[in-house]
Amino acid sequence: MATKSEKPLAWWQLSLLGVACTIGTGFFLGSSIAINMAGPSVLIAYIIAAIGTYCVYEALSKLMINNPQKGAFRSYAKHAYGRWAGFSSGWVYWSSEMLIIGSQLTAISIFTQFWFPNVPLWVLASIYAALALFVILIGPKGFDRVENLLAILKAAAIVMFIVLAILALFGLFGRNDETVTIPRTIANLFPNGMTGLLPALIFGFYGFGGIEIMSLLAIRLKDMNDAPKSGKVMLVLLIIIYLLSLSFAMIMVKWNEIKMDESPFVTALNQYNIVYVQDIFNGVFIIAGFSTMVASLFAVIRILVTLAEDHDAPKLFAKKIKNKVELPAILLTMSGIIVSIILSIFMPDNIYEFVTTAAGLMLLYNWLFILASFGRILPLQGSDQIKRILGFLLIIAAVIGTLFHHTSRPGFYISLLFLSVIAIITFIMSQKWKNKNSDDDTSLFKKL
Repeated sequence: MATKSEKPLAWWQLSLLGVACTIGTGFFLGSSIAINMAGPSVLIAYIIAAIGTYCVYEALSKLMINNPQKGAFRSYAKHAYGRWAGFSSGWVYWSSEMLIIGSQLTAISIFTQFWFPNVPLWVLASIYAALALFVILIGPKGFDRVENLLAILKAAAIVMFIVLAILALFGLFGRNDETVTIPRTIANLFPNGMTGLLPALIFGFYGFGGIEIMSLLAIRLKDMNDAPKSGKVMLVLLIIIYLLSLSFAMIMVKWNEIKMDESPFVTALNQYNIVYVQDIFNGVFIIAGFSTMVASLFAVIRILVTLAEDHDAPKLFAKKIKNKVELPAILLTMSGIIVSIILSIFMPDNIYEFVTTAAGLMLLYNWLFILASFGRILPLQGSDQIKRILGFLLIIAAVIGTLFHHTSRPGFYISLLFLSVIAIITFIMSQKWKNKNSDDDTSLFKKL
């Protein structure tokens, strides 16, 4: 349950935090990449991703109701398949969130260069990393307040775009010279066929990445039975926001005129005489990316602490300064962020697409763990089993889809590299656990 320093949450507060942790540059910038891949069928990609996300969260929420755990999904993996599963699930997630932090850092630094083009990317990334660390250090109450505020700002910005889009289409800001048609044939809806839709799925799923953070926060719910309701409300809000905003963007401007390195919302509004529109939305993108980055930072620290408490990471990382600040875990996480900043120096043009894809895939690998654990721990009725199988199929389609496009393919190989390293380490540790004939007290990490 929630610690004394963590205020209990009502179900709607968890929904709001979920929205805050989810809407980020993965949507505001990643949707441009998805549109370039899939064209108007990108809407179908987001619908498929929403269905897959619902299947996973439904499984996770039922596991939480059955047995609330501080370590959430990794605790269920351990319960279902043994220590190796909890170990690998935790480290896969830690790696995925580190990639997400790197992705968000790069994105918001690129957005900031719109105002400060002469400031190096790594300098801006360092500033945002320090600000994110400050939010974490002020504690759970500060984290809640910052994320809730940013959630309201992000949602308000998307609503503002929808309102501006409607006014623009009615000619209030002057009319666009070109007539943009709504796709009315299969060929227009799927301009690049299935090989366009499939690679776009990963960006659809990435737009919903945040349910794991909700599960880590759900331990603070006043009533754990409200966990499914919180997730459903969050998903409904997100899919409405995503579909409406993307639809208006592609009505206002032809999909093939949307640039991969610019948000579709800015591209759509730039044709109209709207004062300061670029500046306003640039600020929104920075807020969104920063919010998601802070949420990821919270998640990796929480997971690292639970790994250490279970002796699946050096026990040093479970220590807290004055029983509040997980300083060792924070320092390790910040070292990973420094690596991301260094990468941004050497690969400023390509790192966002590669890292975003790899991060999304690492998240999906963990979602497969959640679905597998669900069927192992709880007896499933017909509908639950159908949702579980459907979730598996949609996630696997998204993973395979990354191989169909040159932009997402490198991210697939990066994710496999991370997965292979974790698998090798897990195998080595499993042998040591067997040799010591203990699951809890004799791991190599405990001796460090």
